Amino acid sequence: MALKSRLEVLTKDDLVRVHEATLKILRETGVVFHNEEAIEVFKKHGARVENKTVFITRELVDQALATAPRTFRMRARNDKYSVTVGEGFLIQPNVGPVYIQDLVKGRREATLEDYANIQKLCQASDVVDLVGTIPVDPSDVKSSDKYLLMMYEALKNTEKPVIGFCANTQQVRQQLDMVEMTMGTPGFLLENHCTAVLVNSLSPLAYAPDTLETMIEYAKRNQVILLAPCIMAGVSGPISLLGTAVLQNTETIAGLVLVQLVNPGTPLVYATASTSGYMKEATYAAGSPEAMLINTASLQMGLDYYHLPVRTMSGITHSKTVDCQAGYETMQSLLMGMLSGAQMSVQSLGVLDAIMTTSYEKFIIDEELIRRVRRISQGIDTSDEALAVDVIQEIGHTGTYLSHISTFEKFRSLWTPTISDWGNYSDWKNAGSEDVVIKANRKYQHILQNAPETLLDSETDKALLEFIEKARAHQS
Repeated sequence: MALKSRLEVLTKDDLVRVHEATLKILRETGVVFHNEEAIEVFKKHGARVENKTVFITRELVDQALATAPRTFRMRARNDKYSVTVGEGFLIQPNVGPVYIQDLVKGRREATLEDYANIQKLCQASDVVDLVGTIPVDPSDVKSSDKYLLMMYEALKNTEKPVIGFCANTQQVRQQLDMVEMTMGTPGFLLENHCTAVLVNSLSPLAYAPDTLETMIEYAKRNQVILLAPCIMAGVSGPISLLGTAVLQNTETIAGLVLVQLVNPGTPLVYATASTSGYMKEATYAAGSPEAMLINTASLQMGLDYYHLPVRTMSGITHSKTVDCQAGYETMQSLLMGMLSGAQMSVQSLGVLDAIMTTSYEKFIIDEELIRRVRRISQGIDTSDEALAVDVIQEIGHTGTYLSHISTFEKFRSLWTPTISDWGNYSDWKNAGSEDVVIKANRKYQHILQNAPETLLDSETDKALLEFIEKARAHQS
C-alpha cells in the first residue's frame, strides 16, 4: 500500500518547457567549469569551449541521460544496511552545520567528538539509512586533517553506507581508499557503489575547482554523486520560483553530462537544495514554503522527465531553538518532500538556525517526525478485508470493537510515537510535567552511553590509523 498520487506543481507540458529552456541555456549561454581536466573531457567529446565556458548540445544531454542509472544499490560494510537508491524515502545526516546545541551546554562550536556522537546516533537509528557527510563541522582539528578524521569516525562508528566530503583530488582519493580498506578487497569500489558525495554547483551557471575534482574522482571510481544546486531565488537565482527551478535543472544537467562523459553509468542522484531568499536581509530563508515548491518542480523533472533517483532538502527551519516554529517548519518541508516523491532526504536530523546548528535533542524528535512521514507515505490498506463489512455487521448496533478478534490481530500495526507523550494529563503531571525536549535529551545521552567503542575490527582500525598518519606526513 502507498499513497495513490504525489504533490505536483508542473504539468507534463511544463516539464517539456523546463527541459527545452534548459537546453537553450546550455547551448547558448553555457556553463563555466573551473577545471582543466573537465574542460578537456568536454572537448574530447566534441563540445564547444570558449575559455572555461562549455556549451552543451542536446545530443550530449541525451547521451548522458541514456547511461545514468535509474536505481542502484549502495553497499554497506554490514550488508543488512545496504540500500537501493531510487526507492523508498532514505534519510542521510545533515550537511553544513557549524554549531552543536543541547540543553546542558547550549549552542557552541562543534568538535570532532560531536561529529563522532552524531555518527553513533545515526548508527543506532532505525530511520537513518546513510551516514558520514558533515552533520557538524569540527572546529578543533586542522582543516588539512579534517576530512581524514571525519571519515575515520564515520567508518569507526557506523556500518551503513557512508557519504564523503567535497575536497581536492588527493584528499578525495584518500577518502575513497579509506572506504575501500574497510570493505576488505582492493578494487572493490570499481565494482560496487559503497560511498557517495554531495556536491553543489557554483550558482549561477558555474562549477568550482574542488567540486569538479571531487566529481571526476568519484566518477572514475564508480561511486555515487549527489548533485545539488543550492540557489536562493532573488539572490543567486531568478526571483520567480519556476525560473530558479530552471536554473537548478540546468546546473544539474550540466554536471550530469560531465559525470557520464567521465564514466558512463556512474550513479548520480538528481538532488535539490534551493530555496527563496529572505529578501528583507538578502539571506537564506530556511522556513519558507516556497523552498519546497521550487524543489517540487525539480523533483518532478528528475523523477518524471529524466527518470533519475531524486533527493531533496527537507526538515529545515529558521528557528534558533527547539520550539513550536522548529516543529511546524520542519514538518512542513519534511512532509512536502515526501509528498513530492523524494527518494532521499537531507537536513532532516536536528537542523536549526537555517542549517547553521545541529541540535542533539531535535535529532531525536526529528526521528519521530520521519517515522510519521514514512507512515503517511504508506497510505491505507484498501483490500476487501480492510473494508471490514463482516466485522461491522457482526458487532452490529451495541457491541464493542475493543475486544473483537480483528482488533487483537491488528492493533500492534497502528503507529505509535517514540518520544511524544500520548498519555493523559494527570499521569504526565505526576511524572514531572516533562517537556519533549527534556525526554529527547535523556534519550540521546542514553544512546551515546551505550554505543560501542568501535565497529571496526582491530586490524582494519590499525590500518586506517596508519593510513591517516602517512597522509598527514605527506601533507607536511
